[in-house]
Amino acid sequence: MLIGEVARRSGVSARMLRHYESLGLVRPASRTGSGYREYSGEDIRRIFHVESLRSLGLSLREIGRALEDPGFTPSALVGDLIRQTHERIAAETELLTRLRRIDAADLAGWEDVLRAVALLQALGSKSADARQRAALSSVDEVPVPVEALVEAALSETDPNVAGAIRWALARSGDAGSALLAEGIGSPVAAVRERAVQSLAEMPGDVAAAQLRDALDNHDVVVRGHAALALGTRGVADAAPTLIDMIVDGRNDTDAADALSVLAIDDAMANQIANGLVDRLAHDTTQGPARGRLTQALADIPGTTASRALAELSHDGDRAVALTAAYLLQLRATP
Repeated sequence: MLIGEVARRSGVSARMLRHYESLGLVRPASRTGSGYREYSGEDIRRIFHVESLRSLGLSLREIGRALEDPGFTPSALVGDLIRQTHERIAAETELLTRLRRIDAADLAGWEDVLRAVALLQALGSKSADARQRAALSSVDEVPVPVEALVEAALSETDPNVAGAIRWALARSGDAGSALLAEGIGSPVAAVRERAVQSLAEMPGDVAAAQLRDALDNHDVVVRGHAALALGTRGVADAAPTLIDMIVDGRNDTDAADALSVLAIDDAMANQIANGLVDRLAHDTTQGPARGRLTQALADIPGTTASRALAELSHDGDRAVALTAAYLLQLRATP
């Protein structure tokens, strides 16, 4: 079969067939009397073998090795191809994400595009200083897409850089709050914590609503951060979780401070005091937890808290009784 007919039937161009011959991949079995290449059935099968291996991403050199080396085993090569393909897909995905973020930023000119690209690259730098500078400059220069800031916030492990990223996020608007709320649903505990920490610093009603939802999260760390943030904002829904934190000894000092912020009127102060007293009276509340609950009553104004401290000054637990008596004395001092 002559080269033209082989090209027609195989779909491989005559030029490529000549290239295969020059590389020694497919050598025509013979030539006609006029010197034209003549391919045998075996040659054509080899052409299809070459094309099949090319479809897997093998280079022509690798194909030659595979076809000529009798001891060649494909497993190692296929494994390498899988790894290379994963790397290529990851690189293309990263490029696509960056392009989408640049497109969403709706930048005016090439100078802005180049600055945005530089900031995105710096956010992904191995240098903590570079990441921090990028986060801080993202507000004053070309704005970094909020998706990139959220992604950086959820992956950042350096506390200084994380603080800078959260600062930038707090100035990015409500879009960041929704994305951070998705991070709270992550299966990775560290990501959930970073998400709620970032959300705690987001201003506005959208962030507050997401933090309220986080009070019901299965993760006690997420619930704690949400309650502290809401408590300092004066959201009464946080009170039960804050009392739980005092009992459990998790950020109990901060939780007590947040409760004192919530106790802004008589009704709320009495509600909080009653909640603390109820936990003090609970059979399972022992030793140190009772002491922490007693101390938390110190900054709760009103008669309910004062009455509870008076009763606790005669408590069977000497440490609790002494603490309550001391706190009563402080409350009586002008």
